[in-house]
Amino acid sequence: MVFLDSMKNEKNIIGIVPARMKSTRLPGKALKDIHGIPMLGHVYHRSKMSSLLIDVYLAISGEELEEYATSIGAKWVRDKKDNYRGCSNAIADATLEIEKKLGKKIDIVVLIQGDEPMIVPEMIDMAVKPLLEDSSIKVVNLMAHIESVEEHNDPNCPKVVVDRDNFAMYFSREPIPSIKKWSGGEIPRYKQVCVIPFDRDYLMNFSNLSPGVIEEIESIDMNRVLEHGHKVKMVLENFKTQAVDTLEDLEKVRELMKGDPLIKKYARD
Repeated sequence: MVFLDSMKNEKNIIGIVPARMKSTRLPGKALKDIHGIPMLGHVYHRSKMSSLLIDVYLAISGEELEEYATSIGAKWVRDKKDNYRGCSNAIADATLEIEKKLGKKIDIVVLIQGDEPMIVPEMIDMAVKPLLEDSSIKVVNLMAHIESVEEHNDPNCPKVVVDRDNFAMYFSREPIPSIKKWSGGEIPRYKQVCVIPFDRDYLMNFSNLSPGVIEEIESIDMNRVLEHGHKVKMVLENFKTQAVDTLEDLEKVRELMKGDPLIKKYARD
């Protein structure tokens, strides 16, 4: 922790949470109630607890979200476009806007998806750490074990296959690796967890890369990194979390977050 604290003092590291009200699978999900607090509020407050982030910003559009962000004292910037190709492009634009406000350059930008209400601050810190320790690493993703066949088959759950050094080989919404062709026992199955730190300059370069066919097919923008011959470092986390893509996910999260100890630290009386 001494190492991380010293690096925090040297680096400008921010978190950006993109959120919109136009989710196709669960419209308005950013403000869906979870134990008296909108989902976006959970993500924001929990991200603020990270020991490495100097601040957290919301990248949002629409009057409802802007009013809510202001009501909780969150710093926010407005999305510049109606449609982005992946959240990574949205946070690249948001980063430039934030740098104008701050009058200084950011070093590391952490994309924190607005549909991860169960995020814990340690997840952000462990995702950022590889960037602090190895300057050759430019982008990191968290991953977690897939716990069931249902989750493995769920197209709303992005899967990832990694090499022996935990660099991503491929991202897919299909069930990879195949379990139909294997009889040698348990196989590693991982899902992408959308806490994604970028080296700031790499983020800007990435946002200008042309999307490839694989990104289009899978609808996962990390495949753009791979298609251009770059690397994505994956970090395994073992926290119990659940992203919200559907109403079923929302109900599951409400149940899982009953008695969550972090909520007490930011819930208003």
